Amino acid sequence: MKITDLKPEAIFRFFHEITQVPRPSKKEKKILEYLRHFAEERKLEYEQDAVGNMLIRKAATPGYENRIPVILQGHVDMVCEKNSDVKMDFEKDPIKTIVEDGWLRADGTTLGADDGIGVAAALAILDDDSIEHGPLECFFTVDEETGMTGAMGLQPGFLKGDILINLDSEDEGEMFIGCAGGMNTMGTLHYNAEKTPQNLVFFEIIVSGLKGGHSGGDIHMGLGNANKILARVLYDVNKKMNFRLASIDGGNLHNAIPREAHATIGITANHKEELAVIVNTLASEVERELHHTDPGVKITVGSAVAPKEVVDEESTKKLLQCLFLLPNGVIGMSHEIEGLVETSTNLAAVKMKAGEILSIETSQRSSVESQKQLIGAVIKEQMLLAGAEGTVSDEYPGWAPNTESVILQSTVAAYEKLFGKKPEVKAIHAGLECGLFLTKYPHLDMVSFGPTLRDVHSPVERLEIATVDLFWRHLLEVLKQIPVKK
Repeated sequence: MKITDLKPEAIFRFFHEITQVPRPSKKEKKILEYLRHFAEERKLEYEQDAVGNMLIRKAATPGYENRIPVILQGHVDMVCEKNSDVKMDFEKDPIKTIVEDGWLRADGTTLGADDGIGVAAALAILDDDSIEHGPLECFFTVDEETGMTGAMGLQPGFLKGDILINLDSEDEGEMFIGCAGGMNTMGTLHYNAEKTPQNLVFFEIIVSGLKGGHSGGDIHMGLGNANKILARVLYDVNKKMNFRLASIDGGNLHNAIPREAHATIGITANHKEELAVIVNTLASEVERELHHTDPGVKITVGSAVAPKEVVDEESTKKLLQCLFLLPNGVIGMSHEIEGLVETSTNLAAVKMKAGEILSIETSQRSSVESQKQLIGAVIKEQMLLAGAEGTVSDEYPGWAPNTESVILQSTVAAYEKLFGKKPEVKAIHAGLECGLFLTKYPHLDMVSFGPTLRDVHSPVERLEIATVDLFWRHLLEVLKQIPVKK
């Protein structure tokens, strides 16, 4: 079976088209051109703002003109992650999709259902004149995944609606009315490159096989973080022998739990067997620790070519100290909403950059602003103690729950009518753009829901096919039951 054979046909047809259009974060030109052509072909009013966000308007179905105006919102960019053995240029190549055991996934890459499936739903509604709805705006934001710059750049007056339905949630049957705020804390450590000593042999230590996942939605699952595991390996090696660091690289994106990391180190030949024992011993320990949550983890060591230069010893010591001590994972659970992660941090990426720079990227999330600031300050101070320059970027506010929301009540009632049971009403630890929308449009009444996605931001991202029909039916019923504007 192919994606174009799936039901509901309207959503999957547009989602297939979206998978054929490259749309990495900050490089959304092609998908925005696709949206422009979509609107022009259907003679729909559209508008693009200064940061690139696209808005397509559609008049109310006859008889629905007096309903509260609604905004359907999703983001057009996607997280671009792939397995190391997959050849893929996310700026040029389409996503290859696979239907398997009731799920839709990609072939070794992220699927882009986050949030392509939400965008596809909005397009399917715009395309079908038989669907009943009031005054409608479909708002497509850019760069949600790497900085929420589309939401941040939104200006007052661009949107006209009073209700906003965010289509970027990942659990069918759950209605979200709040989300965490977030920020990134970066560390920059300058080092001196030194000529490689002649008496050293080099080895590459590789951490691989981890699931990865969303650094908000999956942070509570006990998944392995490749950067933290690599830091632990290097820490154990450093206790037994001196080594020189030639290279280190792990993770890519602030909002993804890193799946792979590797470092090349030089040691004296007489420590070769001892290095293998240390790595293999720790590999067994980590495999036991992650047996239930991340059983595919692998830690291996193999010979490497000697580089011309290595990092100076003092900088290596500082980097190792910083990576080993930085916290990672859940910091605290909410006392207001059972089961909700309140505060977390993710050691997202470690890179060597041109100009003799070691870069450390972390991301923090919290539904309590003061706790977000606190964990960010703790991490920044730890970076400073290790000699790294700490900076904060891409900060965004949370979305405080409103249990008296009109659209929440309508959404819950529509779900009960269709399926004979109440949906769960929750807040989410992942970041949504809703908090930023409220800073510009404080009157907005908002809710977020969507079909079921799993392992987003990783190459095993997948969409549960059966839930798309439930989501679609629910969305159409919600639009049909929007209250009359007072």
